[in-house]
Formats: sequence, C-alpha cells, structure tokens
Amino acid sequence: MRTTTTHTPRSIDTFKHQLLLWSQQFDDVVWLDSNKHSSKYTSYDAVLAVDAFTSIQTDYTNGFAKLKEYQTSTNDWVFGYLTYDLKNDVEKLKSANFDGLQFPDLYFFQPKKIFLIRGNTVKIKYLKAVDDELDDDLKAICDCKEKRRSNLRNNIKIKLRIHKDEYFKKLDKMLGHIHRGDIYEANFCQEFYAEETAIYPLETYNKLNTISKAPFATFLKLNDKYLLSASPERYIKKKGNTVISQPIKGTAKRSVNRNEDQALKYELKHDDKERSENIMIVDLVRNDLSKTAKKGSVKVKELCKIYSFAQVHQMISTVVSKVKKTTHPVDIIETTFPMGSMTGAPKVSAMQIIEDLEETKRGLYSGAVGYFSPKGNFDFNVVIRSILYNATNKYVSYSVGGAITAKSKPLNEYEECLVKAKAMREVLEN
Repeated sequence: MRTTTTHTPRSIDTFKHQLLLWSQQFDDVVWLDSNKHSSKYTSYDAVLAVDAFTSIQTDYTNGFAKLKEYQTSTNDWVFGYLTYDLKNDVEKLKSANFDGLQFPDLYFFQPKKIFLIRGNTVKIKYLKAVDDELDDDLKAICDCKEKRRSNLRNNIKIKLRIHKDEYFKKLDKMLGHIHRGDIYEANFCQEFYAEETAIYPLETYNKLNTISKAPFATFLKLNDKYLLSASPERYIKKKGNTVISQPIKGTAKRSVNRNEDQALKYELKHDDKERSENIMIVDLVRNDLSKTAKKGSVKVKELCKIYSFAQVHQMISTVVSKVKKTTHPVDIIETTFPMGSMTGAPKVSAMQIIEDLEETKRGLYSGAVGYFSPKGNFDFNVVIRSILYNATNKYVSYSVGGAITAKSKPLNEYEECLVKAKAMREVLEN
C-alpha cells in the first residue's frame, strides 16, 4: 500500500532540479522527463522513482515470463528497463558481439518513493513502510545544492568500433541482402566509446539534456551502471485499453538560419527514401500490435508527421490499437519487442543480419526504459541518443544508427549517424 501526498513547490523547475540531485544517494534511480513536450499522449511532465523495495534482475532466458510473474505478483508501480537482447527470448537468436558495458538484460524494481510531476503539482507516492520519511525528504530536497566539481573530461578520447571504410564495406553487405530480397530494411548501428574514462553521470546528463531537450529524456542508475538519455522516441504506451506506438524513421539536421531550417524540414517531409523507411516500419508496428489487438482496432493516427527538436527534425508516425481488459500488459510488450524502428523488416531476418554485421552487443541501447502502473498501464521510450556508462569498468559508450533500404546511399547514411552523434560527442569532449 502507498500513501499519496500532493506537494506544490514555489518553482517546479527548481524542484525538478533539486529532486534529481537528491536522488543520487540511491542505488536504483529512474528519472523520466518530457522537457515540456506535451501531447495528448503525455501522462506526466516528469517522474522520479528511487530506492528498490523489491526487484527483478535476469538475463534474457525466459525474461518476459519472469517479468510477467514479477509485475503480476507485485501489483504496484514498477520501473526499469528491457535491453535489446531480450530478442533472444522472443526468437531463436543470439548476442555474441563485444559488450563493454555489461548491463543485465532485464531489470525492474518496485520503488519505495515515487514523484509524479504534472504542471506545477507533484504527486508523491511512498510505500507505507517509509511514509514517515516524507517531511524530512522534502526538506532535504529543498536544501540540495550542486557540488563544485573538478573537470574530469579533459582527455576523453572517443574511438570508433567500426571505422569509416569498414562501415562502407558493411553497408555494401547490408545492401546486398536487401537487393537479394532477404530483407527490405534494417537498422544498422555503430558504437563510439572511450576506455579508462571517468565522468560525472548527473552533470553529463544535465549537459546532454540542455542541448537536446528531448521528450523522453532519461537518467537511470543501477548501482555502478548509468543511462543518460536524450531520446526523442516513444516505443509503446498503454492507457486503459488503448495502446500507442510512435516509431521514428527519417532524420534531418537543424539550421540556425530560419529559412534554411524550414527548407530542411520541407525536404525531409517530401523525401521518398525517408517516407518509405517510415511506412515500412509502420506496417511492421501494425502487424506487431495486431497480435494482441481487438479485431479491426489497429489504426494509423499520424503518418510521417514532422516533429522538430533542438538538434534534429524527425519523421514520426503514431499507430494505436485497442486491447481486451484481460490482455496482460507484459504480453503486449513481448509481442512487439524489440521495436520495429530499431530492427527492420522482416523483423527476424533483419535482427539476424544486424547481429552478423554489427560489432557491439547493443544491450540497453535500442532497448526501452519505462514503468508499469498498478492498473496495468505502462509507458516506455526507445533508448537512442544516449550515453551509457559503467563506472567500475570506466567504460563510456554511445551508439547511433540508421535505417538502410534499397535507396540508401552509404555516405548519406554515415553523415546521418554523425548528426545523431553530435550532441553526445559535444557533451563528452567539451
């Protein structure tokens, strides 16, 4: 059982800043921030969950079955993540590439303390066992101040797991699969990394978030492992009996020149290659949602709509479905995972080819972070535009990718990766 309290701070922005500072004392932290990108699908402006009361941590073997059992028996708010490698639970696949980060394949926890922010109001939900700590916690939050830090990031040397010439060779192989008809589209990713490197995770997240102001930003901490994400993409959400998926396919850079920026946006909207990428993934998402949907309920609400963010313009579609009350929320995720925007079509063949050509185990990158509510609702992002950090191993990583189709030009694809990587690189190198 939880005690629910409403708190109205003088300044919601100051409270958010101090709340995230205060959260750093805990081993289990999930912070989700919409950065004021509100839509009809937005439930909260920001959410913080900290301090595990119970948890589940497992590899991919029977991962979804274990999550289903945990979510059902807990019957409470649970927060956590799904790595891309849970594909091996859904299909007969493997993950044998290099892994410098070593995140568990699946992790969820039942937080003792939850803060749900909407407008200027904070709804606070504490487990009964700790509800007597609330007054002291609010005082501690209001007293939080940032510590002065010495600069750790003078000599971060970013390395490429796949160098440019090798990238072009791999893309030629990918295009060979497409021209032979093995697949229509695949999301091909590459890793940038730094070894023997220490960063301040919260400071790094704040810098990344200031640059990107993304609608699905995330700070996640699991002991010594961190995700610092400026994700623009929702993977999947359930509210009541409605399920919403919003795949992104199609990217263009922004310009400080207003006329040039509008021209870039117009070009993206009318780019046949980008539209075909998006439409192929919409078809895949429709098929995935149909596995749990009421018959005839899968609808495309938005097709190839252009949304503008601080760093890039994105082409986003919105697909919805209706499910029965008896449909288990974990079943909806299992039958749609991994998300189509990060795999390809046909999905299984694309994932096999991705595993063969990529050099890095994706892990949490292109997985999902989010939560389940006690009523069986959920909301998960797509982990892209993200820095991942293992503090014990002193290993920092960020990956970027793009959808490869028959119309792809290798140099354009490489340049798109650099556009997507720009914010992460700036934050780490400066």
